[in-house]
Amino acid sequence: MRRSGGPGERDAPPSPPEVPAAGDAIFARASGAGKAGVAVYRLSGPRAFEIAEKLSRGKIAGRAPRLMRLYDPLTDDLVDEGLVLAFRAPKSFTGEDVVEFHLHGARAVEAAIGQAVLAAGARLAEPGEYARRAFLNGRLDLAEVEALADLIDAETSLQRKQALGQFGGRLSALAEDWKGRLVAILAALEAEIDFPDEEGVPASVAAGAGPKIDALVGEIEARLAGAEGARRLREGVEAVILGAPNAGKSSLMNALAGADVAIVSPVAGTTRDVIETRLDLGGVAVLLADTAGLAAAAGDAVEAEGMRRALARAGTADLRILVIDPLANENPPLFSSASVATEMRGGGGGEAPELLRPGDLLLYSKRDLGGAAGGAPEGGAAFHVSAKTGAGMAEFLKALEARAHDLAAGGEGAAFTRLRHVEAARRAGDALRRARGRLDQAAELAAEDVRLAARALASITGAVDVEDVLGEIFASFCIGK
Repeated sequence: MRRSGGPGERDAPPSPPEVPAAGDAIFARASGAGKAGVAVYRLSGPRAFEIAEKLSRGKIAGRAPRLMRLYDPLTDDLVDEGLVLAFRAPKSFTGEDVVEFHLHGARAVEAAIGQAVLAAGARLAEPGEYARRAFLNGRLDLAEVEALADLIDAETSLQRKQALGQFGGRLSALAEDWKGRLVAILAALEAEIDFPDEEGVPASVAAGAGPKIDALVGEIEARLAGAEGARRLREGVEAVILGAPNAGKSSLMNALAGADVAIVSPVAGTTRDVIETRLDLGGVAVLLADTAGLAAAAGDAVEAEGMRRALARAGTADLRILVIDPLANENPPLFSSASVATEMRGGGGGEAPELLRPGDLLLYSKRDLGGAAGGAPEGGAAFHVSAKTGAGMAEFLKALEARAHDLAAGGEGAAFTRLRHVEAARRAGDALRRARGRLDQAAELAAEDVRLAARALASITGAVDVEDVLGEIFASFCIGK
């Protein structure tokens, strides 16, 4: 849109996205969508009690649940009868006045209560708006908000424990401890800057601040070293099944999943794309991917694309499971023995990237048909199994679970579970290393670096510089959270 004016006038800058007014009363279903015996609806904002009283025709007071009838203020029709709970600010999830309606979970009731609440003066909540208000009102910090999202998405026991720990403030407490120690270091450096002529001040400050900075850098680096395990625990360990056409990859996939998630056929090349399923192995989520068969040369363009996708997925996966049919004569050299199982020849004659890496698993299939298993890859293990009879599968599954736990190790404590945390910690570590090198010559520059490190760590909990991440974080929530 152009502004009115003379020729050559440039377009007006785009308006920033409209942020809903914090004073509005917002309404949404807080329990899962769909038909249910009971559904929970949440009303939050300064006018929450007033609006609830319009519907209930009675006084909303105290936290004790009350069985009340709710009416549409426009039509006077009875909406439903259910429990009404009131939470006065600031002792509520959002820090505002909150009213919850526990009603029958019928779709017709949901439509009617929504219509009634909107008619009484509320509006529908935006995705993540309840959590955003909790953050803005000081009920949660950013790390706790992210942990709440992780808790809602948790699929396994260890994901739940990780999210509960973060939601309980483990990461927040760690970041605040580091920031507090940096503030103490900064105060000492400021003393050197303010009193440069005092005898012994510069030397004593440098001598005292240096070891403290070194200790903090060491702690940050130790947490960064465990960040990948924490990410895998939160998101799941990615394991890829590889092998020649008709080696038994899809049969293995179905046996591990306990369901027919992949088509099994004696026709080689049945699987052309990547097929995924999720497993819970002792509390660690594993994203298992079955891939197209890898042949010495592709038969057509579709098979070539399937092979390309399989190799690309193998290159980024946390774990590779290479399946070999010990009875097959058409296996390319890659699959004939463990000694040459680390690289393959592509269709064009060039060398593909390494397939097996230390810790990967080698699986000899079709044990029920006979054949002999070969050796294990370097740093890994080999198994001879039958997906049809289950022979050897228990031993393999135990090893797969142990490997998944190794890959997700270190993720249950106060951990950097997101890239945002990792980047903030790296910025802090880089700034502290610069400060350490400047202590003796440039106290002002060292102090500024320490200040930058403190700000980076504070961004983990949202104390400073958070506007650029708010939208991304809260947009990931469903409506009603």
